[in-house]
Amino acid sequence: MNDIIQDITTRFSVTDIINKRENLTFVTCRKENTISLITHLRDREKFTHLVLLTAVDWIEDNLFQLTYILNNPTKKIDIAIRTMIPRDNPVMESAHRLWEQVATYQRELKEMFGIEFPDSPRLNEPFILEGWNEIPPYRRDFDTKKYSTETYFPRIGRGTNDPEEYMKSKLYPNDPTK
Repeated sequence: MNDIIQDITTRFSVTDIINKRENLTFVTCRKENTISLITHLRDREKFTHLVLLTAVDWIEDNLFQLTYILNNPTKKIDIAIRTMIPRDNPVMESAHRLWEQVATYQRELKEMFGIEFPDSPRLNEPFILEGWNEIPPYRRDFDTKKYSTETYFPRIGRGTNDPEEYMKSKLYPNDPTK
């Protein structure tokens, strides 16, 4: 894995190299280099399996982090490619030409975060949230409590418990000191 990391550091200017395990390394690259890097890893380094594409909302920094996790089944190693895109213009080049299943991940990220992947198949068709008109619900500025209060009616018998006290009563039902 070290040879691969050295090579892609030189070729694609990757940064923030974090070895999570012996067989899993996370790297960060610029948005403009991401698809080229992923293509290189697939075609030259035999990372032939896309494990996952996911996003994280870094609202404080006005960024989304996209993470592509790739697997090399022969060497039994994984590499995670992270890239940052702006929240106010969340557009990323599509990777669906590399792996067909990426289109499904991209549809989910479009619907749940509002991230655009131009030319990705069926991107604008409803995926999970048919008829949804609110801001994407996985964005951190989506107010889940407000949405829940406005959408669902209160049910009789429901109460709120302090999680710490509730867990103590469940874990130690016969111990009054807990």
